[in-house]
Amino acid sequence: MNQKKTPEPKPLFVERMKELLGNDFESYLEILKREPVRSIRANKLKISPEELKKRLEKKGWKINQPFKEHKEIMVVEGKSISHEQKLEGRLNVKETLVSLQPGELGRTLEHLLGYYYIQELASMLPIIALRPEPNQLVLDLCSAPGSKTTQMAAEMRNTGTVIANEISLKRIKILASNMERCGVMNAIITKKEGLALCKKLKEANLKEVDGQGNLVPYLFDKILVDAPCSGEGTLRSSPKTYKMWNINTIRKLSRIQKSLLRSAIDILKPGGELVYSTCTHSPEENEEVIDSVLKEFRNKIKIEQISLPVQSRPGIKKWKDREYLEDVKLACRIYPQDNDTEGFFIAKFRRVK
Repeated sequence: MNQKKTPEPKPLFVERMKELLGNDFESYLEILKREPVRSIRANKLKISPEELKKRLEKKGWKINQPFKEHKEIMVVEGKSISHEQKLEGRLNVKETLVSLQPGELGRTLEHLLGYYYIQELASMLPIIALRPEPNQLVLDLCSAPGSKTTQMAAEMRNTGTVIANEISLKRIKILASNMERCGVMNAIITKKEGLALCKKLKEANLKEVDGQGNLVPYLFDKILVDAPCSGEGTLRSSPKTYKMWNINTIRKLSRIQKSLLRSAIDILKPGGELVYSTCTHSPEENEEVIDSVLKEFRNKIKIEQISLPVQSRPGIKKWKDREYLEDVKLACRIYPQDNDTEGFFIAKFRRVK
């Protein structure tokens, strides 16, 4: 596997990761030096995984489908190059597997036509956990650039409705472009700060009456809160994160994430499901956020067991001077060294009737 030169991580980051990983810290550092795996997702709205695999193999690409139940997830292991050589008077053809050229994944006709989406493997896991279904009403609260939105639409077979929200106009343009390329027809793009959008939707959808005669929101079947985060899990593909990492940013983001998650739970149907995910390892942005909403909503929500096709570790129950609720361990920590992916955190909730 190719080694790459990585920036030096900040001492406080190293200290925290050592505390999180213990004896596994060295293997974590090693994986950060390796080039990330090239993974794509077949867009089932336009092509079957089987047909896409055939088309890509005709280019000489070696395609691996690592998960039996998710054939749309593909790893491009390289490209076969033929070499002709004469041996004892006969012409032999030898195949050598080489890496794809930089940008080659994005230059194919198949990518241009929206037959596949270039997406990091761990980034596909929140939608696998959420399991949106045809004809449901789904909210993607922080949706740009659209990797998970397009994945949702494919699982829903372009039925039902996805509300894809994003606050940045620049990112909305990328989101709209990706949705158009992938043939998404069941999504509405909204431009609103997440808290404000949830508040408006809550006010507009007070339909159910609880046992005390109060109005309660009754809206979404499924919600994804793929929250803005410090991005510690993306160090392999985004080395600039080494320089941008800052403990004060983590604390600020934790407050934002708690507010977003609280607001989203408010507009989840009874029996509805919500997935909270980040691409960071920081407990302040993960378990602390989960612990906070479990304590606030108590018997209104329940954290669910998640089934993922990769190795994951349970949420941690203690960090520094804080102790979290026992149920926090049902969350999933995905580390780069466990699966040769980027890092992710995923927790799933159900709104109790």
